[in-house]
Amino acid sequence: MAMKYLGAYLMAVIGGNESPSEKEITAILEAGGIEVEASMVASVIERMSGKQAHELIAEGHGKFAACGGGGGGGDEGEWAGAELERAAAEECRAEAAPEEEKKEATEEKKEEE
Repeated sequence: MAMKYLGAYLMAVIGGNESPSEKEITAILEAGGIEVEASMVASVIERMSGKQAHELIAEGHGKFAACGGGGGGGDEGEWAGAELERAAAEECRAEAAPEEEKKEATEEKKEEE
């Protein structure tokens, strides 16, 4: 599913409509000059039916924590911090990879140990 459809849905939610219609999502996309596929809009509506956007975001938020991203540093422990960031980035990539790639990442990690 293209992110533009979900983005338009979330824009409507932010605007105060917790359950946007196909017409409202289409209007948001068209206002931005975006060509709309009705089947994609219908898919977003169907998948979001009965769900609260803020709850789904809260559930998924924890998954981003594994990807790291913060900076920091100083003189002491700089190498250790870089090593931890590298390990966190590898873990994030492994979690996001398809099943076959996960196996490869696990094998590589075992070889390193």
